[in-house]
Amino acid sequence: MIVFRYDKTFEGLLTALFDAYSRREFPDRLLTTDEPLPLFADRAHTVVTDAARSARAWTGLEKKLTQPVCAMLMHVWLSELPASDELLFRYMCKAINAPASIATDFADPDVLAVKQIAAKVSKERERLIQFVRFQKTACELYFAPVSPIYNALPLAVPHFADRFAGQQWLIYDVKRQYGYYYDMQTAIEVTLDNNEHLLGGSLDQTLMAADETLFQSLWKDYTRSLTIRERLNPKLQRQHMPRRFWRFLPEKN
Repeated sequence: MIVFRYDKTFEGLLTALFDAYSRREFPDRLLTTDEPLPLFADRAHTVVTDAARSARAWTGLEKKLTQPVCAMLMHVWLSELPASDELLFRYMCKAINAPASIATDFADPDVLAVKQIAAKVSKERERLIQFVRFQKTACELYFAPVSPIYNALPLAVPHFADRFAGQQWLIYDVKRQYGYYYDMQTAIEVTLDNNEHLLGGSLDQTLMAADETLFQSLWKDYTRSLTIRERLNPKLQRQHMPRRFWRFLPEKN
């Protein structure tokens, strides 16, 4: 068994791909640098993440794959599912070795798995776009906490930068403890030193703008006025609006 150790970044994975073809040695397992080797490991190679080598590997993939398929690879990486990096590695090797595109070869279990996982992550991106609710702070910053199943926030940021280009906002993933701050020009990744007050899904009253409570109350009244109680269908509602988003929605509190 051949083992490659790397830093569990996408650039590191691409560097591992480059090393595999350079060494003509392909790993059976991909591990972090501090994980113990499997019992029957024959050789281990430590991958040193290198921007130039990862860029060359990505350029080679772009020559073999269409842009939508390359985007699917990023979606799978952001899924953070166990062994998704090994799935991607196998997929990329097959794409490079194949004489024609493998994008529609769904008889291959790896190709099918990449397609299915990418679709799930894309769906989570759509739900973020649908269910993000901004809260206005006292410093005129619009803040929204989220906690998606998959790490889909980077995929949704371009939408919010375009849709809310005229205001400062911060969308924060409380599960992964990072977010994106938009200053009306660019969106940059940020991390808050203390986010305990966000775990409940709503800003502390002392941090809200003076009129934020009023607007939330108006939004609840509007939602309530549209509700037809005789047609309530909680099961269908949970299908379209998963329960994990409810704590971040003023109309559900």
